[in-house]
Amino acid sequence: MADGAMIGTSLRSRLMGHFLLVLGVIVVVFPIYYVFVASTHTVQTILRPPLPLLPGPEGPANYAEAIFGGVGRIGGVGVGRLLWNTTVVALGIAVGKIIISMASAYAIVFFRFPLRMACFWLIFITLMLPVEVRILPTYKVMVELHLIDTYAGLILPLIASATATLLFRQFFMTIPNELLEAARVDGAGPWRFFRDILLPLSLTNIAALFVILFIYGWTQYLWPLLITNSNSMNTIVIALRKMISFADADTPWNLVMVTSILAILPPILVVVLMQRWFVKGLVETEK
Repeated sequence: MADGAMIGTSLRSRLMGHFLLVLGVIVVVFPIYYVFVASTHTVQTILRPPLPLLPGPEGPANYAEAIFGGVGRIGGVGVGRLLWNTTVVALGIAVGKIIISMASAYAIVFFRFPLRMACFWLIFITLMLPVEVRILPTYKVMVELHLIDTYAGLILPLIASATATLLFRQFFMTIPNELLEAARVDGAGPWRFFRDILLPLSLTNIAALFVILFIYGWTQYLWPLLITNSNSMNTIVIALRKMISFADADTPWNLVMVTSILAILPPILVVVLMQRWFVKGLVETEK
């Protein structure tokens, strides 16, 4: 009887767990599905509720118009150009943050120089100074360097990361001293030690940070809004905002929905392709 009760309780627990999981998936996925359905209908259908729950016949035409034809409210720039701009910015920010953070953490942990810890705490203090706090002086510097409407202007002010530096520092501090001594006996210099030992050991950390930082760069709004004047240099988040008018009738809602779907595909692709490394980098404690 006891075994039967335990089996019944276990079965109910599994069923409840699966029910909650399916419910959570529906809550998360349904709005995205609804946007996809809207992207396959005409503007008139979207503005005339209720919106159908099944995709319509205008999907290929809407996607082709958005990608290749351009959107009038953003100067006729196609979504393909917007996706390219956003990809360059997101990759530049993610890769730049990782490179600078790894170099900073490597210098702080493995080199001995005056004010080493003071430098680390100065980097750490910048956590209290987000882009919004220092945006005016940063914008002035970009203007003086003639970096308005450039990829460098979009990327460079955002590639410093105190959080990534802290994470790499904490990981480097777990490297055994015996490994460092063995590298020295083997004749490995600082660059070889970094390239052949630290870099391979840091791959899971790099992968986890890359996913987070790529999404951070992809979803940037305020800085690209300030630093770009040309529609051809807009990121996809900025373009989405420009496409929406105060009057529903003036907004190409079918193209807005197409752009929204295309905007979320690259981050989803990055997470799906790197999910194993991402999870491993977050939960792995033994290196």
